[in-house]
Amino acid sequence: MKSKGMNDAQFLELLQKVLPKATADPHLASAIYEHVAQEVRLLNNLKSFAKFCAEGSLPNLEPATVAEFQSQLASNFKSGTVEVTPAEEGNSVAVEIVLPDRTVSNRLKVIPPGSEEAEEIKPRFVPYPVTLPEDPDLIWVLARREDFGPDEANRALEKIEEEFWGTKAGQKAQRDRVEKTFAEFISRVPAAALADSGLKRHYKEPEMRRTLHRSVPALGGTGSESPTPT
Repeated sequence: MKSKGMNDAQFLELLQKVLPKATADPHLASAIYEHVAQEVRLLNNLKSFAKFCAEGSLPNLEPATVAEFQSQLASNFKSGTVEVTPAEEGNSVAVEIVLPDRTVSNRLKVIPPGSEEAEEIKPRFVPYPVTLPEDPDLIWVLARREDFGPDEANRALEKIEEEFWGTKAGQKAQRDRVEKTFAEFISRVPAAALADSGLKRHYKEPEMRRTLHRSVPALGGTGSESPTPT
């Protein structure tokens, strides 16, 4: 059986447990843990930044808009300096983040709201009903991005569920004796966690599978009368 990898919360929890066994110096253990945690946060911020540059955009190049965007990046990357430079064509900005050990460069589009390009890149959601093998008659009504295949959506949903139980909300639910089931997960997981992976929850409660019974007219007529013999 293929084992699942640890998420960030599980990794940091394991590191916090192992470090005191590896060194008798609590200050050294604490320093190592903090440096690793900072690197994990940095990698996650870099991943989110790259995803935003690939899929997101700024609405305009007004000084206030650019300044707010630069301030948000500076808040995420406190250990570095951030430079945002609008392109001469006015259709993008160049972003450079100088960190102590690396420099990251990317480009973000500028797409005014309501423009044709903005409408084109807006993802459309399609139905994504989910059932469990042990109870196929219960259907959770979800949605996935149109460009997100069912298999990919399944993998993403499984990963989100695994990560949710490692979050503070998931850990608190378990301390409150909430059972680790799909039903509890899908009712408690934040909508943003699903949206970040191209998924959406329409309803928290599942629906029962229903069969539509249709009455089919008899062949050779429109009603119930039998043909008159000649």
